[in-house]
Amino acid sequence: MATKGRGARIKGHAFERKIAEWWRDRGFENCKTSRFESKMLDDKKVDLTHTGPFYCQCKAVENLGSIHNVLAEMPNEEKYNLVFHQRARKGIVVAMMLEDFEEILNMLTQNKII
Repeated sequence: MATKGRGARIKGHAFERKIAEWWRDRGFENCKTSRFESKMLDDKKVDLTHTGPFYCQCKAVENLGSIHNVLAEMPNEEKYNLVFHQRARKGIVVAMMLEDFEEILNMLTQNKII
């Protein structure tokens, strides 16, 4: 199995810290990278801790491959899996399974939030 280069690793870690800061700015003040906080979550392909009902994987690569494969590697538990993907000069997108999005949408509409 090939390992990614040092530059790509540094870029990936910086992206994890950036997204952790994004969560903290939105009230999840205990959000940390799992490399720092929880080896168990890091081993499960979860990059951030203390993000409420979400498991987050952060990818800062040009060619991600299949988003389905990234989501499939994450825990299939009680939380919603999110993949934050950043490409150079393309911005950041967030992906999740449609069933999870539908569940969140239903909660929002049933509680008259939207």
